[in-house]
Amino acid sequence: MAASPGGTPAPAVEAPAPQPGAHPSEPGSDSRAGRLSFCTKLCYGLGGVPNQVASSATAFYLQLFLLDVAQIPAAQVSLLLFGGKVSGAAADPVAGFFINRSRRTGSGRLMPWVLGCVPFIALAYFFLWFLPPFTNLRGLWYTTFYCLFQALATFFQVPYTALTMLLTPSPRERDSATAYRMTMEMAGTLMGAAVHGLIVSGAHGPHRCEDAALPGPGTVSPDATRLYSIAAAVVAVTYPVCSGLLYLGVKEQADPSAPASSQGLSFLAGLGLTVRHPPYLKLVISFLFISAAVQVEQNYLVLFCTHASRLHDHIQGLVLTILVSAVLSTPLWEWVLQRFGKRMSAFGVCVMVPFAILLAAVPTAPVAYVVAFGSGVSIAVSLLLPWSMLPDVVDDFQRQHQPGPGLETIFYSSYVFFTKLSGASALGISTLSLEFAGYEAGACQQAEQVVVTLKVLIGAVPTCMILIGLCILMVGPTLKVPSQDTSRQLHFQRSTSYSLA
Repeated sequence: MAASPGGTPAPAVEAPAPQPGAHPSEPGSDSRAGRLSFCTKLCYGLGGVPNQVASSATAFYLQLFLLDVAQIPAAQVSLLLFGGKVSGAAADPVAGFFINRSRRTGSGRLMPWVLGCVPFIALAYFFLWFLPPFTNLRGLWYTTFYCLFQALATFFQVPYTALTMLLTPSPRERDSATAYRMTMEMAGTLMGAAVHGLIVSGAHGPHRCEDAALPGPGTVSPDATRLYSIAAAVVAVTYPVCSGLLYLGVKEQADPSAPASSQGLSFLAGLGLTVRHPPYLKLVISFLFISAAVQVEQNYLVLFCTHASRLHDHIQGLVLTILVSAVLSTPLWEWVLQRFGKRMSAFGVCVMVPFAILLAAVPTAPVAYVVAFGSGVSIAVSLLLPWSMLPDVVDDFQRQHQPGPGLETIFYSSYVFFTKLSGASALGISTLSLEFAGYEAGACQQAEQVVVTLKVLIGAVPTCMILIGLCILMVGPTLKVPSQDTSRQLHFQRSTSYSLA
């Protein structure tokens, strides 16, 4: 197949069939079986650690930092979070467009984008947690660096996740690499919450409100600025370290048979085709709700424990319980996924539903730890499942359209775009609800309306979104996973149909 200038596939001379027993050469994998080595999978998984470390710290602690340390009004925080998420979402199609048009270098087509973002994203993350000496423009300061961080994180994550399709043509090996990536990212999530939480715990000690007789703004710990700066520096260092290991241990598959003179499918034409593909559309819409539910649960857990229950002393323990449970259950969910299928594994997301309601109704320490464990199990499958299903959707699309290389970037970037957009809307609206409920930035005690709002945000909201997402995911026939031979044929077609230009 070859692409016409308008992006519509046009018939072309059929590529010669590969000789029996001959398979494309795959760096870092067995040329006969398409197997990836343990080192390749491990280094690939480590590449996703930095973004998860940073995302974990911001998901659990950024809202608390902005409201109680920087003392920015809740309405401004709502706009800040919404604007940052939207900037990250808007960067996804932009990243997909430029990456799709980039040429292959000695390091590959995707790897240079990952490495090029590292110094800038590390600096943006550090200044996101820096407390400037001025107060009038703090909202603008944090909005600027949060938008930069989200956009740069997108330019880092899109090529990294799209690299899955260029590791091996084997669906089973791609699923295995995805499981390694998710396990390492879960470990990064655990490390981010644990390290950041331990370092900044002194900034939110109970001593802050001991002398406050009435509700109102409390005093910020003198060491708060230093503690948050140290935590930000520790997290920022993970970007160059893990990206270096990714570069050393993972090599993109080359496309030596792709003719340099052919014209590839344009980004807009490819995007138009992907969003009209029914399996992809169902996957995106369902996980719009599920991923938004997980983000709301993460963002409001610390605020709920601080202002809506007497669990302030258990915040670090609850966060670690959620993340340890998620890390330990990821290999189990990978086995369930392989044994019973991806559609059946989706019901694991429902584990969070009764626990979210239970925590809002009975906010005691024993119940909270049980809820945290169950939530971690549910979060693990909600994170693993879409990234395991997306390569199957890409292969299904290739069997029907065969548009050539570079399309995996469009699939991955557009998926992240839609999920980030849904998360931005959910977090923006929910944070704005705190403003309407009367949340007072820096106050030691919040009004009863704020307590009720936090209970709704931690219980009813995630429950409704998860149930809606699962209902959408269960509608329609199950997507067929391509066989090993079919997947190799798709890989060969991707290598011979279009250039990377």
